[in-house]
Amino acid sequence: MISLFVYPFLISLFTLMAIIYFSHKHDLFIDDAEHSKPQNYHSVSTPRAGGLGIILGMFFITIFPLGLNFILPITLAFFSGIFEDFNNSLSARRRLFLQILAALSAIWLTGSVVTYLGLGISIPYWAGVIFSLFAIVGMMNAVNIIDGFNGLASGIILLILLSFAITSYEQNNMEILTIVLSTAGATLGFFTLNFPKGKIFLGDGGAYLLGFIVAIIGIFLASKYESVSPWYIFSIFIYPVWEVLFSIMRKLYIGLSPMQPDAYHFHMLVYRQITHSNPLTALFIIGSTLPFMTVSTIFPNKSTTNIAISCCFILYYSILYYYLYKKDTRKI
Repeated sequence: MISLFVYPFLISLFTLMAIIYFSHKHDLFIDDAEHSKPQNYHSVSTPRAGGLGIILGMFFITIFPLGLNFILPITLAFFSGIFEDFNNSLSARRRLFLQILAALSAIWLTGSVVTYLGLGISIPYWAGVIFSLFAIVGMMNAVNIIDGFNGLASGIILLILLSFAITSYEQNNMEILTIVLSTAGATLGFFTLNFPKGKIFLGDGGAYLLGFIVAIIGIFLASKYESVSPWYIFSIFIYPVWEVLFSIMRKLYIGLSPMQPDAYHFHMLVYRQITHSNPLTALFIIGSTLPFMTVSTIFPNKSTTNIAISCCFILYYSILYYYLYKKDTRKI
């Protein structure tokens, strides 16, 4: 079983080392540090093709039949972002189309549909498909949004995968555990090169891919096992999910389009007002999120407990965000 983690790690690591070398030599899929974008916090032009190593490292999920059913969906999810990394931008409509197609193919091939919402609440299958579709696409974009500092998005994903590894082992599902371990190994291969020095970035392809795979695994666990509450999945995802929801509400409140990038995401405020360091920002947020995720992992079958955990995180996030925002805007 350990080889299903180690081999993806090595494939991802050595693939990405080669990509770093050839990217700088031939100026391929480079994120130019001189481009003025609010989300730019790097001073050296860096390749943003981390998703290539991760998807190749995930090849080992094909060992089991369930893993074969993941191949088409994760490929579509990856392609919804990789064109952006090649500086060949897809329109937002085409990108969303590919994401929806990836989500629907995963729902169809893996049967991952949430119809029980916990607390005695069930919804019809067709509503479950819509709910699951919305959750998958939402998580893909949520991971992309938090991908702002070295190790932040991939570090959060590794924590999520660790929790899912424990839960799938407790459910005695070796197939889903294999998928979790292979994804974790491939992600760690990227993390090793991304944190702390940022030698390569995740890119849109990698961010969408990782958001997609953890969303599918979470929905699969919640839909197949009564002892896995959907609120446990929500609680494990709470940081990226709440970052998206909060950002949408915040931008609408001040009259901005939710699609418009700005410099007031939580991780940006933490960087400017607390850490003043790219890698320390990731460590601060990962460390802040870890206690909430740990408690959720201990109680995956408790809906009320995980609702309480999610509410506590939202309260913590909101208070700290308000404090940092006020401090930041006073300097302008």
